[in-house]
Amino acid sequence: MITKNILSITEARKNIFKLSDAVQKSGVYYTLVQHGRPKVVLMSADEFDSWQETMDVLREMPNLPKEIKKAREEFKRGEYVTLEAVLAKEGYVLADKAKNKYVPSGSAKKRAKRIK
Repeated sequence: MITKNILSITEARKNIFKLSDAVQKSGVYYTLVQHGRPKVVLMSADEFDSWQETMDVLREMPNLPKEIKKAREEFKRGEYVTLEAVLAKEGYVLADKAKNKYVPSGSAKKRAKRIK
């Protein structure tokens, strides 16, 4: 949910504590204007960090959306290599997979009991 709010800097100054609380919700930000022109955007530090990380990733991998689409198509066609196969090729030996399976906690069945 993106909520865009426009406020004058003067009005924002009067309500800075309320605004700082309001922008803690995901997608909520304020555009502060001076003389009717956008001057600054107020958003939470977490939201800002998230935007920064996204921009860094897109800068480092500009074709990421295409690469993800290609990988999904290859996976659907069965064109992939398992982690076990990659590790085996590199000389790592994996222990045998457990023969006993466990029910995840919170399931309707008995918690953490073995399934035979």
